[in-house]
Amino acid sequence: MSGIFKKNQQRSRFCLHVYSSCLALLCCFLLNPAIAESSGNQQTAVTERVYSIPAGSLLDALEKFSLQAGVDLIYNSGLLEGLKTRGLDGRYDVASGLNLLLIGTGYRFVQQPGGFEIVSAQPSGDLEISGSKTDEKVTVLPTIQISASNAGSYAATSSVTATKTNTLLRDVPQSITVVTDELIKDQAIQSLGDAVRYVPGVGVSQGEGNRDALIFRGNRSTGDFFVDGVRDDVAFFRDLYNIERVEVLKGANGMIFGRGGSGGVVNRVTKQANWNPVREFSFQGGSFNRKRMTGDFGHVFNDKVAFRVNGLFEDSDSFRDDVVMRRRGVSPTVTIKPTNRTKVVLNMERFHDDRTADRGIPSFTGRPLDVKRSQFFGDPHRSHADAEVLSFNSLIEHHFDFGVTLRNRTNYAQYDKFYQNIFANSPVFADRVSLGAYNDTTDRENVFNQTDILYSVDTGPISHTLLAGVEIGQQITSNVRQTGFFNNDPRGTSFRVPVSNPVTNVPIAFVTQDTDADNRSVVDITSLYIQDQIELLPQLQAIAGVRYDLFEVDFRKRNGDAAQINTTDHLISPRFGLIFKPIEPLSIYASYSQAFVPRAGEQLTGIIVTRATLKPEKFTTYEAGIKWDIYPDLALTGAVFRLDRTNVITVDPNDSTRTFLAKGQRTEGVEIGLSGRITQSLSVMGGYAYQEGELTSTQSADAQKGATIGELPRNTFSMWSRYDFTPRIGAAFGVIYRSSMFAAVDNTVRIPDFTRVDAALFAQFTRQVRGQINIENIFDTHYFASVHNNNNISPGSPIAVRATLVANF
Repeated sequence: MSGIFKKNQQRSRFCLHVYSSCLALLCCFLLNPAIAESSGNQQTAVTERVYSIPAGSLLDALEKFSLQAGVDLIYNSGLLEGLKTRGLDGRYDVASGLNLLLIGTGYRFVQQPGGFEIVSAQPSGDLEISGSKTDEKVTVLPTIQISASNAGSYAATSSVTATKTNTLLRDVPQSITVVTDELIKDQAIQSLGDAVRYVPGVGVSQGEGNRDALIFRGNRSTGDFFVDGVRDDVAFFRDLYNIERVEVLKGANGMIFGRGGSGGVVNRVTKQANWNPVREFSFQGGSFNRKRMTGDFGHVFNDKVAFRVNGLFEDSDSFRDDVVMRRRGVSPTVTIKPTNRTKVVLNMERFHDDRTADRGIPSFTGRPLDVKRSQFFGDPHRSHADAEVLSFNSLIEHHFDFGVTLRNRTNYAQYDKFYQNIFANSPVFADRVSLGAYNDTTDRENVFNQTDILYSVDTGPISHTLLAGVEIGQQITSNVRQTGFFNNDPRGTSFRVPVSNPVTNVPIAFVTQDTDADNRSVVDITSLYIQDQIELLPQLQAIAGVRYDLFEVDFRKRNGDAAQINTTDHLISPRFGLIFKPIEPLSIYASYSQAFVPRAGEQLTGIIVTRATLKPEKFTTYEAGIKWDIYPDLALTGAVFRLDRTNVITVDPNDSTRTFLAKGQRTEGVEIGLSGRITQSLSVMGGYAYQEGELTSTQSADAQKGATIGELPRNTFSMWSRYDFTPRIGAAFGVIYRSSMFAAVDNTVRIPDFTRVDAALFAQFTRQVRGQINIENIFDTHYFASVHNNNNISPGSPIAVRATLVANF
C-alpha cells in the first residue's frame, strides 16, 4: 500500500553513492534472467512502460511508480521513511523498474497475489531475489544506509504546486524557481522579500511598510500568495519560520490558482509532521539589536501518528531611526496515517506581527533625496502596523485500489490588521516636505475548500495524467480608512516640515471622510477545473487545462453616499503547453495561459468603487523556454515571455492613498536561471532577467502611452554561491545587481542602479551544533531597496551582521 510523506532531503557522499549504485546495478543485471523468469507468467510484470520518477524520497517514488505502473505495492511506510532513491527514467517492465528504484535502499520486492511487497533484504541464508528464489548459498554484502548531510544543495527536481500533480520541474511548461530549505538556512531568509532576491524576473515593492508586495514581470501584487496551494489572501508581512520551501511561479496561473495568479504567484510549503523526529533550536543576534529565536520539535507517537510544532519569537530594531519589529508565532501540525493509503494532516497557526510602518524617504529633483539612510520622515511613534493571524488547515488524501487519488484541502483563517502612517507625501521643495497621515483597519475571514481527483490511464500508446477539481470559498472583509488632520485643522490634511527636522509630534485627529473607505464586501467563489498531462511520445508531452470561476461580489459602502453594488463574473482561464524532450534531461517548451483578477480585498480601499472599476483585470502570457538538468543536482533554465495586462489598477504616482484605472500594459523579457550543485563542494543559485514594459494607451497626464512601467528595472542579475572547504567549514558570497528604474508610471523619479555584495561563513562545531555568520551589504553600498511611489522610497540597509547558532538534540 502506498503513502506519501514530505521529503527529508539527504544525500550520500559521492564516491560511496557511486560505488553502491554501480554494485547494485551489476547484481541486478546478473540476476535479471531469474527475475524475468519468475515474473514471466504475470502479464503486468513484463509490460514495459515509460517512467519518469525523480530522485529523492523512496516513499514518493513508490507512490508515483504504483500510479504509473498500475500495480499495487505493499509496504510499511514507517520503515521506509527517510530512505532515498536515485529515481527512474526510461522504459522498463515492472520488475526491472522496481529493482532500480530499490537499489541501495536495503530493500527488495517479493511478488504476492495482491501486488508487490517491499521487504527487507536478507543478510544470509537462502537468498530470495526479488520475484524468485534460489537454493544456492550467496554471500550478501551488508546493507549500507547512507545519511550524509545535504547542506549546500539548492536544487529541486519536482513540484506539486505547478500542476497539482507531482511533476518534474523540467516537464512543467512555465518558469519556476524553488527556494529550497537549504538556501533558506544558508541565507538566513526570514521574509518573502529576502526569499525572492535571487529569483530572476521578480522584484520587491515597499508595500507601504505594512505588507508583502512583489513585482512579477512588471506587475505589482499583494494578493498572489498561497500556502500549500491554498490562497493566503491578506496584506501583512509573512515569516518563514514554519516553511520548508518557497515556490515562485511566473506567468499567468489562473488555471491552477483561480483569481489572481496574474504575473506570478508565490506558494509557501509548510513543514509537516513526519516520521523523522526533529529537535532543533536556533538563536540569532546581530546588528541593530537583532534578537530572534525559533524552535522546531517533532515527535513520533507510533507508526500512524506524528506531531510537530514550530515556534518563533523576535524582537529587533532597525538601521532606520526608531523603527522596531516584534514577532511571535506558533504552528503545530499532526499527521495521521490510519491506513497506508490514507493520510490526514491537521495544522494551525497563530501569528502576530507588530512593527513600525516605515514609508522611507521622499524625492528631490527626480531622484531620491540625498539624506542619511537612517532618517525617518513623519512620526515613527505613531506609524505602526499590527497584524494578528489565526488559521486552521487540513489535508485529507486517499489512494483507491483502482488507481484514483482523492485529495481535499481546507483552509479557514481570520485576519485582524491595523496600520497607521505619518509619512512624506510630496517631493522636497524649498527645503521643506509635506507630510500626510491616515490609518486603516481591516478584519477578514477566509474559508476555502479544494477537492481534487487524480487518475493515470493509458489510451493505447498515449499516457494521461488526469486532474479534475472543484473549489469553493468565501471571503468577508470589513475595512475602514481614516484621514489624519494635523493640529485638528479641518483643512489640515497635510503639514509641511523642514528637511533638516522632518519628524513631527503635532496633534493629529483621524476622521473617516466621505471619500474614505468604510466598506464591507462578501466574495463568493465557485470554481471547476480539469487538466490533462499527456505523453504523446516518449519525447513529446502536452498539458491542457481550463478553469471556470463564478466570482460574486456583494459590496457595500457605509459612509457618505451609501451604496450597494452586486456583480457576478463568469471567468474562463485556459492553459496549454507543449514540451519536447530531445534527450531525457533536456526539455523545450512553449505555453499559453490566461488569468483574471476580479476586484476584492485591498484593491477596493483606494479606488472609487463602481461597476466599471469592479470589472476584472485580464492577464495573458505567452512563454517559450528551455530546461536542462545538466546534472541530477544542477538545473539551467531559460525563458522568453510576453505578458499583456488590461484594465489595470495603477497607484497614483503622487498620492499613494489613491489608485486609477489604465487600459493596458505589456511586459516582455528574457530570464535565465541556474540552481544546484556544480561540484560536491560548490553550489549556486541565481539568474539574470531582461525586462521591458510600457503602457499601451494614454490614461491621463501622469499615465501616457509608451510610458515605462514603474518598479521595472531593465536588467537584474543575482548569484549566490557556497563553497565547502571541508565537511565542517564553508563560505558563501552573493551578488545582486539591479539597473535603474522609474518609481512610478509618470516616469519623473528615477531610482539609481546598485550592486550589493553579501557573504556568509558556516561551521559545523559538533554533530549537534552548527553556526553561521551572514553579512549583508559587505561593502556598505548606498542603495534603495524598494519603492511604492515617487515619494515612498526605502533605503537599503548598511552593512549588517547576523550570527546564528543552531542546536539539534
